[in-house]
Order: sequence, then C-alpha cells, then structure tokens
Amino acid sequence: MVYFDNAATSHPKPESVYAAVDHFQRQIGASPGRSGHRLGIAAGRVMLESRERLACLFNVADPARVIFTPSCTEALNLAIKGLVHPGDHVVTSSIEHNSVMRPLRRLEADKIIELTVVACSRQGRLDPSDVRKHLRPNTRLVVVTHASNVVGTIQPVGDIGGLVRKHGARLLVDAAQSGGAVPIDVPGMGIDLLAFSGHKGLLGPQGTGGLVIGEGVELNTLIEGGTGSRSQHEVQPAHLPDRYEGGTLNGPGIAGLAEGVAYVRQLGLQGIQKALQELTALTLEELARTPGTCVYGPGDPSKQTAVVSFTIEGKDTAAVSTILDERFGILTRAGLQCSPGAHRTIGTFRRTGGTVRVSLGVFNTQEEIRFFGDCLRELQASADGGRDA
Repeated sequence: MVYFDNAATSHPKPESVYAAVDHFQRQIGASPGRSGHRLGIAAGRVMLESRERLACLFNVADPARVIFTPSCTEALNLAIKGLVHPGDHVVTSSIEHNSVMRPLRRLEADKIIELTVVACSRQGRLDPSDVRKHLRPNTRLVVVTHASNVVGTIQPVGDIGGLVRKHGARLLVDAAQSGGAVPIDVPGMGIDLLAFSGHKGLLGPQGTGGLVIGEGVELNTLIEGGTGSRSQHEVQPAHLPDRYEGGTLNGPGIAGLAEGVAYVRQLGLQGIQKALQELTALTLEELARTPGTCVYGPGDPSKQTAVVSFTIEGKDTAAVSTILDERFGILTRAGLQCSPGAHRTIGTFRRTGGTVRVSLGVFNTQEEIRFFGDCLRELQASADGGRDA
C-alpha cells in the first residue's frame, strides 16, 4: 500500500507516537488537572510537556498560550467566534478550507460581521497588496491559510502580518497544512492567532489540535465547563490555558502529539522541508511524463507544501482515485477536499468536479512516487481507466 493522503491525516506515525498513546492509556489513564494523586499529576505533566514542545516549535514564549482543542476546526471556530463583535469586518481569501469559510459565512448570514473574500491567483497565491486594499476602519480580523490544502501554495504570511498589524487588526493563520512542514514563527511573522492540527504534519493522533493565542489577544470562550481549577466559582477561570479548555482533555492523543512534535524537532523543519520539496519535485516530474495530465498550483516545490492536485483529460477524478486504490494500492483523495472556493479559484469546481490530490509525508519515498507515475500512465492508457461518463 502507498499512502498519499497525508494532507487529510498523516500515516503512518512514528513508533514513539504509538508507544506514548499506549503508555498513557495503560500506565497513566487519569484526568490531567483534576486530582492530586500521582496519576493525575503524571497526566498533567504530559499536558505541560506537549505545550512546551509546541511552544518551542512555534517560537511562543509562554506555553500557557498553547490551547488544546479536539481539532484545528474547533481552534478556528474559537478564534473567529471568540474575537469578532457585531459590526466587525473580516477579510479572508478565496482558497480557504470550509473550517474557515463555514463559521465566517454563518456569522455573515446572522448579520454579525461583514465579510470580504479576496481573490487569489490561479496558482492559489494571495497578494498582500490585495489584502491591504480591502482593509476598512472596522476591519477586526484577517484570516488566511498558511498553505492550501488543495494546491499547497504557501502564502506570504509574514508580509500579510505586517500590514494587518499596522492597520490595527488581528491576523488568524490556519496552519493545518503547514504545521510540521514549514517553519512557523508566531511573533516574528506577526501572527496573533495560530490554529494547528495535531494529526497531519505534527504526526500526532486524530482528535488533537490547538490554538496559539498571541500576547495581548483576548477571546470570548466557545465552551465553558470543568477545568479542575477555581472549582469554588461557577464562572470560567480567566487564566490560561484553563479559560479555553473546559472539559477533560484528550490525554492519550496529546501524549502522542508530544512525541510527534519531538520527532519533527528531531528531524528538523529545514530537513523536513528539503526532503518534501524533493519528493514534490519528483511527483511533478512523473505527472509531466503522463499524457493528458493537468497540474494545478505553483508547480514549484519551493513555493508549496507537498500537496499536488491534478486531473487527466477525459478521466473522471473520482474514478481515477478509486482505480489507483483498488488496482494499484495507491491512496489519494479526489473531489473538492472541503475547499470549494479553492476549486473555483483554480477552475476545477464545475469543469472537473475537483481534482485528484496527492499529499506526501515524511515516510513517503522516491520509489513510491516512481511507482505512482508508472501506474498513472498505465491507467491513462487503459480503456477503462476512469473515463468520463
């Protein structure tokens, strides 16, 4: 089996991740921050160690500003709904994931915010000058993805962060695809809020994610509940991270996430980025050798993550993905990838109903990519190889 769906969830995980999840379940098992006994204290240490590793990875001085959530989706909802007020204006881009667009569209429909969607280029790039043009006196928030989950385009977040800060607004970055794949410096890039996924490039288990809340940023809570602290009060504690972490945390998942982050730091982000760029370049070469193939996005490994979307002339994308799986054991993702705006931007929303997406991870190899190229050419030449109905 060849797994090329790492933009959805990375697989496999480092052995240390599996071991950490198993150890927490078997040897700790208690709720962090709830009990003063040895297992409760041990669980709390695991949470703290994971926060510290994430803070180091993102260059965040205070680990308490790393808030755990069950997903990047919930982190984005917390950031968006916790920051905006009635009458605020929000700016975002045309290639955002539905985890950004759906909460924004809901707030727009409820007449809480005004929303401007800035068009990206056909390669998926957001021009900072276009963002600047759409800032208003009441612009409170700018939301951008760091890297597209459809075409991998890496956005100039540092440039956008500078102009947003100068304007007096806040910048929320969706790092679901970039965390663990490219370097991220929260204060250095002018990021006020960073939402991240634990189960993609950070190599942790599903059910993990989080939100980094920058210095001076105040959010309303999304949920309230037990925290194990200030239990005498029936209002949510004001201190971090407890203010935003009502309910029992995913101890086994966060234990695994800590080891995933440790693995990323051990390999080094520069080394990971270089290796993934080499794999991306080879993928682009194999696609270029396949007749009738159209590749979307930058087509330049230095300008994108290891996410490559393509179509084959005359072939149904869903059928191509299915045949790659069933005939060759190659796992990809077809369709709109939860980002209809991105497909409108690159021209694949109506014309092809999406793309076939190949997304690579640290455990993929050049041999797998060459095999993929051979299989794709065999599929392309076959009479039943995903022909349009």
